[in-house]
Amino acid sequence: MEAKEKKMEKLSQSITVKLIVVCVLTLLLLIPTAMIESLISERKQRSEETVEKINNKWSRAQVLCAPVLSIPFTTTHVDANGTVTHNNHLYHITPETLNVDATLFPEERHYGIYKTILYKSELTLNGAFDIPELPSEYNGVLHWHKAYIRLGFSDLRGVTNNIELNVNGTSFSAAVGNANDRLMGKELFVYLDSVMTGKPATSLEYSCTINLNGSSSLNFIPIGKTTKVHVSGAWNAPGYIGNFTPDHTLTESGFEANWSVLRFNRSIPETWVDSYVDGFGDTSFGVNLVDVVDHYQQNTRSAKYALMFVALTFVVFFFVEVLTKRRIHPIQYLLVGIALILFYSLLLSISEQISFAWAYLIASVSTIGMITLYTKSIFKSWRQTGILTFTLSLLYIFLYVILQLEDIALLIGSIGLFAILGVIMYCSRKISWYKTDV
Repeated sequence: MEAKEKKMEKLSQSITVKLIVVCVLTLLLLIPTAMIESLISERKQRSEETVEKINNKWSRAQVLCAPVLSIPFTTTHVDANGTVTHNNHLYHITPETLNVDATLFPEERHYGIYKTILYKSELTLNGAFDIPELPSEYNGVLHWHKAYIRLGFSDLRGVTNNIELNVNGTSFSAAVGNANDRLMGKELFVYLDSVMTGKPATSLEYSCTINLNGSSSLNFIPIGKTTKVHVSGAWNAPGYIGNFTPDHTLTESGFEANWSVLRFNRSIPETWVDSYVDGFGDTSFGVNLVDVVDHYQQNTRSAKYALMFVALTFVVFFFVEVLTKRRIHPIQYLLVGIALILFYSLLLSISEQISFAWAYLIASVSTIGMITLYTKSIFKSWRQTGILTFTLSLLYIFLYVILQLEDIALLIGSIGLFAILGVIMYCSRKISWYKTDV
């Protein structure tokens, strides 16, 4: 019995056994790490849901698809029995030119700890329609007196003025349509019956002003055969989205962007009948009012390094234990590991209240301070405690640098980990791995 107890004690003091125990504890801490990452995802989802509620009360991201000239026409078909059939259709014509000048007035709205970016805008549209003939294969008659112009929006709640469309010097009021067109979105109609008693002798020139509210982004469909869009606004972090890149400038007072899209740059037909078009969505472009500080994304990225922090801290503990022969209980390893994991929960909760940089500083200093005081009671030496504190400080500085350098984060992270491995190999050169006692 006594021999068995000595064998068990000898086994418990084995370097290999202690190393296995440390590795098992590290793997066990993957469970709370996964829980932290799940918590970050949950909080981010809740933030997105709250932002969506705010946007729904104001107006969602806007997509402008306008204007399109629509002319009803009737086709006539005679079958073999001499029966005459009349069918009604719509002939849609895109403008020859479309010029848009948009000014954005962004503002931040808060709901509790959550924030979204809304905007008001003033848009001026002008251009002209050329009037083509109805293709002969339709064998139809155009009803010019029933022609109307369609203005498409993704969210009509954002329209805040009574739109007056000027066509060839005559002003027309826009009215709400009865349908939600799959191509144009939610529509306003401008009926041209007072000036379109017959086929126009010249092109139709149009202009209008639209006051439009939205959130997050303002997008345009290049419906014109030549579309030119100018957007400006007092926002210092615009993002340009869609399939066309603008000429743009950014100053302290705001941004300006200019797009020029020609008919052969996009896949929109110049004319079509009824709804025989696949869609316009893949041709949209616009400006996104980017929130430059997405702390949930930064929290997610930081949590991915949790295992590295735990492993490297345990390595320092293990080296101190081996080189100084000061035994450290697995529970003490575990408590320090839990403190390292709780750093990410602390960082998440604080960053929802203040900026991420200050939250990171507070959370890291608190975590390092608590671990330092605890390890001082274990090591009984300020020198060994100082080594651990210095190591943790370097790790947290290293992580913050990686979080800021998004474009070269992988490069810096790889170099840093390579250097850390080199230090570990150097420090372990004097350890006799076949030695029994820790």
